[in-house]
Amino acid sequence: MSTHHKQAASILWFRRDFRLADNPALRAALQQGGPVIPVFIWAPDEEEPWPPGAASRWWLHHSLVALAEALDKKGSRLIVRSGSSERVLRLLIRETGATAVFWNRLYEPAVLHRDRRIKSTLRDTGIRVETFNSALLFEPWTIANKSGRPFQVFTPFWRYCGSRKEPSEPVPAPREIPFPKARLRTVSLDSLGLLPKIGWDDGLYKAWTPGERGAKQRLRTFVKKGLADYEPARDQPGLSGTSRLSPHLHFGEIGPAQIWHAVQAAAAEGRQKGRIRSAETFLRELGWREFAYHLLFHFPHTSDRPLREEFNDFPWRSDPAGIKAWQEGRTGYPIVDAGLRELWRTGWMHNRVRMIAASFLVKDLLISWTAGARWFWDTLVDADLADNTLGWQWTAGCGADAAPYFRIFNPVLQGGKFDPEGTYVRRWVPELERMPDRWIHKPWEAPEDVLRKAGVELGTTYPHPMVDHAKARKRALEAVGMEG
Repeated sequence: MSTHHKQAASILWFRRDFRLADNPALRAALQQGGPVIPVFIWAPDEEEPWPPGAASRWWLHHSLVALAEALDKKGSRLIVRSGSSERVLRLLIRETGATAVFWNRLYEPAVLHRDRRIKSTLRDTGIRVETFNSALLFEPWTIANKSGRPFQVFTPFWRYCGSRKEPSEPVPAPREIPFPKARLRTVSLDSLGLLPKIGWDDGLYKAWTPGERGAKQRLRTFVKKGLADYEPARDQPGLSGTSRLSPHLHFGEIGPAQIWHAVQAAAAEGRQKGRIRSAETFLRELGWREFAYHLLFHFPHTSDRPLREEFNDFPWRSDPAGIKAWQEGRTGYPIVDAGLRELWRTGWMHNRVRMIAASFLVKDLLISWTAGARWFWDTLVDADLADNTLGWQWTAGCGADAAPYFRIFNPVLQGGKFDPEGTYVRRWVPELERMPDRWIHKPWEAPEDVLRKAGVELGTTYPHPMVDHAKARKRALEAVGMEG
């Protein structure tokens, strides 16, 4: 007879760490001995003012389905409840006699606040509470500059991280997870209402496989096929040159240490294949994710307000028609429209295009970065508060290590440089499919007969540009007090 069941049970609280491999909270629960009760609590109100958006909820549903199946195979099951996290945990402790609660840390300000409160009230009642890092290479409070303050520039931040010891080797999933004999109440995942009522999600099903298995498959494919060319290919949206691991990372279906070690191993193996440089470039992208978390942890107000206070009074325009045209990919600038349409259909947008589309909103249309951040939050499957905040503040020029405000992306030049044959634009803006490469990023400059031959009628089949970029650039510089 197993000795497990003589010991008191422990609760494993899953939040956004939906994997069984390399999961320190799960490991600690197993080491304690006794049965383990995995629970997921749906409490979106506790993530105010940033509860998960529609695309995130779609992913969450499918990720939880995958986690429940994986737990079943280990002789366990996922208990799903909704309501106040603290109340659900207390109830579960009463029902099962559990003496310990384990979880992996999250770093969003509202969630941190809630977790600290729960930890202290449970400990006050004699419950053992242990929390772990499963989401980052380095915890935000362990990294500081020479004067003991948080970094605000990426390069010295990442250099300092490089001087720290490597993340430890990932631990494989356990063979089995003991579950208590008692029957425990659980609600169906469908009852949480995470999936959309109207079917806008067909493209998401085609593009993604949420869950730990999908994450491992994505990493394997990238390391085998994508890593060698990552350096040249990552900036070209027409190629599948990026890892597309971001949503899997956000939901903790794979951890950064697993990615780190897989990429290092592949680089070491393929020295002669020019993989080293690509590996360094790719790991630096993981570094940007770490930096984003570092900033949000130390400057929690930045999800809603600029880090650089001089931007508090920036004269943003109110332009409901403008933001709607941008959201729907009807700006008249093909590379921008392609990005917004890719986002709507697949829940994702290529990183280079995110920068171009964001720059267009905040610089060409003078619409606040917060409006863009909200749209990305609702439509991206990898919507991540730290990354989203860093990206938008960087583009708007009001964050840490921000692009200077006068760096304004020219959508025509960016399109020509990174999508020279218009592959990406043709895929997402099919009405321009027959435009020659020379004009695909600036159809309004094309001669009449070229437009006619391509079946493009500006203002009818494809919009005229919303703004003249050169004039919009001048207006943006005047708004910040920099004529030119």
